[in-house]
Amino acid sequence: MTQATGLASLFMYDMPEFRPASESWWQGLARAMTAEGIEGVPDHLSEVADPMQHWGKPDLLFSQTCGYPLTHALLGKVAVVATPAYDCDGCAGTNYRSLILVRDEDPAQDVADLTGRTAVVNSLDSQSGFSSLRSVVAPFARDGRFFARLEISGGHLASMDAVRAGQADVCAIDAVTYGLAARYRPPAVEGLRILDRGPEAPGLPYITAGAGSADLLQRLRSALFAALEAPDLEATRAALMIKGAEVLPDGAYDRILDLERKAQMRLPEMAGPESDRL
Repeated sequence: MTQATGLASLFMYDMPEFRPASESWWQGLARAMTAEGIEGVPDHLSEVADPMQHWGKPDLLFSQTCGYPLTHALLGKVAVVATPAYDCDGCAGTNYRSLILVRDEDPAQDVADLTGRTAVVNSLDSQSGFSSLRSVVAPFARDGRFFARLEISGGHLASMDAVRAGQADVCAIDAVTYGLAARYRPPAVEGLRILDRGPEAPGLPYITAGAGSADLLQRLRSALFAALEAPDLEATRAALMIKGAEVLPDGAYDRILDLERKAQMRLPEMAGPESDRL
């Protein structure tokens, strides 16, 4: 048996409407981990108040993070188990894009028309909500500026609500979040249209604590791929739009750093000093 650590979470794609499927997916993963000889696998997913603190804990067994924290604040603190692939519009294999959303009635015909408007992002350390949006608008920046104001919502669904309510004019939503919202909470996408799409980047990886052994990492990977093939989890995977996973080559997530560097050259600041939290 391989002694494991004890924290597990899957909150990056989470809504009450499909939480039972998330719990079912974890139960299947936990069974596969136990079958791989991993001890101390938690029975249930942890409630997470502070994602960065949670991901940085040395007793993290399994979670999912965003590629931006992975390449920044979590660099050297976590190990990537694998990157899941999702069956939804805006995803290609393990890559995904952000969808640039505006209100149905907004007159903008392309992103250049959003110059001087108000954007809302879920957080400043989000690849899909912040960095991808900057990559899209950076070519149209003037004197290092594009938006007049930047709001911070705290979550993708909140960003969509803010645009719909007229508190902001545009947001960037990760394609999986949008797909899940469209399936399980249709009102969340009503009144919004896709104006553009962000650049492709590796999707949200499954991770474990970086302090874990190479043996544990390999067992976690074996467990994940077993769960992805388990017939009794087929409906669960479909409910979560999960269709597979891949261990990406070293350096795959450098794509996120490259996109950031290029965008920063044209757009060092996303908005003026009036930016604030909603």
